Amino acid sequence: MPNMQMEKTPVAEQLPKVRARNFKEVCLGYTEQEAVNEAQRCLNCKNHPCVAGCPVSVRIPEFLAKVSQGDFIGAYEIIHSTNSLPAVSGRVCPQENQCEGKCVRGIKGEPVAIGRLERFCADYAMAHSDKLEAAEKPQTNGHKVAIVGAGPAGLTCAGDLARLGYEVTIFEAFHTAGGVLMYGIPEFRLPKAIVQKEIDGLKDLGVNIMTNMVIGRVLSIDELMEDGFEAVFVGSGAGLPRFMGIEGEALVGVYSANEYLTRINLMKAYLEEYDTPIKKSQSVAVVGGGNVAMDAARSAMRLGAERVYIVYRRSLDEMPARREEVHHAMEEGVEFLVLNNPTKILGDENGCVKGIECIKMELGEPDASGRRSPKPIEGSEYTLDVDTVIMAIGTSPNPLIRSTTAGIEADRRGCLIVNEETNQTTKQGVYAGGDAVTGAATVILAMGAGKKAAASIDKYIRGDKA
Repeated sequence: MPNMQMEKTPVAEQLPKVRARNFKEVCLGYTEQEAVNEAQRCLNCKNHPCVAGCPVSVRIPEFLAKVSQGDFIGAYEIIHSTNSLPAVSGRVCPQENQCEGKCVRGIKGEPVAIGRLERFCADYAMAHSDKLEAAEKPQTNGHKVAIVGAGPAGLTCAGDLARLGYEVTIFEAFHTAGGVLMYGIPEFRLPKAIVQKEIDGLKDLGVNIMTNMVIGRVLSIDELMEDGFEAVFVGSGAGLPRFMGIEGEALVGVYSANEYLTRINLMKAYLEEYDTPIKKSQSVAVVGGGNVAMDAARSAMRLGAERVYIVYRRSLDEMPARREEVHHAMEEGVEFLVLNNPTKILGDENGCVKGIECIKMELGEPDASGRRSPKPIEGSEYTLDVDTVIMAIGTSPNPLIRSTTAGIEADRRGCLIVNEETNQTTKQGVYAGGDAVTGAATVILAMGAGKKAAASIDKYIRGDKA
């Protein structure tokens, strides 16, 4: 029987005051009965618009039907047939703009909680791995492919190619695979043990992961191809932080969000047994309004800061972060200073941050992105007393690969130029996707790019070498 409730089945979460001081996962996930109830809200409508909204083409109505019948392993197997990282995407994918944004139930009421159900199925499968068919390593087809970067794009591309019988080697610059899933997204949103299990699943398929391999330094793309790799996929991300270019950015206590989150997530600065240096802040200003800014602000709160501010030059309506992340940050006590923009960072006699000068803004006409352009209000400057400033205003791709590989072209932002149909770069046999191509974007879009590139690489190696 369909469930005609207008709202999503609620999901349990840690209480805000409790979770704001720990790094345990905020969302506790559905129980089996809650999952069945929510899946029964799906109308299995004729055209399946939710599937069209998914960058990795998960067969959503099919897996929901299995969940509604209590066949959670069957549901997982349907998801996993097109999505190599369902426990990840179920947690961090912006479903509200994709599958759920297209859901017919959302026209009158709330859409089906597709993301929560995807996460439930992946977690259930991990907890009941004895019920899964053992992953058989596919028979090799004798062809080798190299993947640069073990983030969501590279991992997805590797998984799809491995299933087709390719001998896949991932070259990862860090000491741990996972890319932004490990160094960027905090434990309270995406537990690292979950990411590791997904990566281990790829290893079971025969994917070889080599860490501490900085391609462009240790080996070049051309050397990989000389070593017998017939194609290369570049999924090296966008790890180069941007700053505003204002006075005081070199003071002690100013971080890029990239560095701050890497110290916390990859280098475990939040655990006492790790000796990772990080400032014990009392008052923190995070500049920016995206998901990374929310992650940095909520992490600062959990490290013990008494006050944490989001300083954002537009209004809440223009803020690009997911509504859920903004809601969680507000619940946890993060203060939002919207229509404010930093003009300089102030230091004390020891060269440490003691404050940030901001100016109030007002919104003018829409810019090229469709968002209204902020304009400063003359004479509205004021000082915010903080001891730490975290810049979360975007990142761009590291220039190492494009600067060491003849024939690869990039645009003015440093993003690799690719054929949108195939994800091939301007160099034959070299493909790219994810943040290295788009600049900082979402995990699921990177996964979609890895998936598209894997299909193109397969076609290319099998003979269509146009």
